[in-house]
Amino acid sequence: MQKLAVTAALLSLFTGCVVYSDGPAPPPHGSSAPPVFVNSPPSVYGADAGCYWDSTTGQDRWYFQASADDPDGVYDVVDMWAYVYDEWDGSLVQSFELYPTDDAYTWYTDYPAQSTGLDCWYSDYSVDFVAYDSYDDSDVMTVWANTY
Repeated sequence: MQKLAVTAALLSLFTGCVVYSDGPAPPPHGSSAPPVFVNSPPSVYGADAGCYWDSTTGQDRWYFQASADDPDGVYDVVDMWAYVYDEWDGSLVQSFELYPTDDAYTWYTDYPAQSTGLDCWYSDYSVDFVAYDSYDDSDVMTVWANTY
């Protein structure tokens, strides 16, 4: 009986526990934690849109131009779109993809007016320029379209 009591007392010294964790183990004491990446959103800091007469083709053209940067680097801006709204009824009229230019900060596109569905003589268009970065963060700038 005395042997059983001694064994029970010794076993109580060797009890353990199970630990459950929802994340990775903390770093050992004295080491630094791995860096945590935080993405910063892009910033559209200039934009312009409107109609112009192209004398070489003899037709009106719509242009869309925007400038954007990103705290993570200008090349983190990977996509730029122009969304044209009719402010009279609030509807989305058309969207246009902009393309990078030789200037890393500037995006541009233009189209013949007759292919856009937009009227160069209509003064109630607003344009949302939306820049997207590689993590799908975005920024928007709204301007009034320059029309005749």
